[in-house]
Amino acid sequence: MEAIVLAGGLGTRLASKLDGIPKAMAPVAGRPFLEILLNQLKRAGCTRALLSVGHLHATIQNHFGASFRGMPLDYVIENVPLGTGGAIRKALSQAQEENVLVLNGDTFLQADYAAMLRFHEDEHGPLTIAITHQPDVARYGGVLIEGKRIVGFQEKGRSGPGFINAGAYVLRRAMPWPPNLSEKFSFEVDFLAPQIERLAPAAYAVDGFFLDIGVPEDLDRAQRELAGFEP
Repeated sequence: MEAIVLAGGLGTRLASKLDGIPKAMAPVAGRPFLEILLNQLKRAGCTRALLSVGHLHATIQNHFGASFRGMPLDYVIENVPLGTGGAIRKALSQAQEENVLVLNGDTFLQADYAAMLRFHEDEHGPLTIAITHQPDVARYGGVLIEGKRIVGFQEKGRSGPGFINAGAYVLRRAMPWPPNLSEKFSFEVDFLAPQIERLAPAAYAVDGFFLDIGVPEDLDRAQRELAGFEP
């Protein structure tokens, strides 16, 4: 298993809590948040992780170095912000496996990533998206599902229960990117939404714990909720 972790976020909404460190390095239950994600990958059998970094990337490189618990780490550095889509595309160009797991560096999902990879391979499609059910989708936007496929997205702000994009993907390394994409683009807005019919992403439902640390109140919540997860 090979994985990409998007760890280049600026963390603008968390600036008051980050004290000059990258968002992925936010301290959670006594350790950097990124360490929690790398532990998940290690337990899932990941054999190489590509860390997509940009803002204050030296902080991450100096902390983790070339490996984590024996799992090789490589760094894909954004000299200018590329957005989630540009970051994924650049990191995929340095991947080696046919299918690659991609995680958001500010999201925790209690999922079996090895099983998700197997599910993706069985579906024989270019893309699988992890989804999880939430009591209110307003902050995230919902996903619309037919059978095993995602067929559309619900805009943010509409309240009510439903499934959301949980921020974990398996992508084919040779992803068929549209030719009109710029170097910087949003994976969700500029790629997924316009290409949803062509891609027909497989939906991998996860009922484990989900938390996005992108806002201060959820970073505070992470201190309590993630303290019990094994290192």
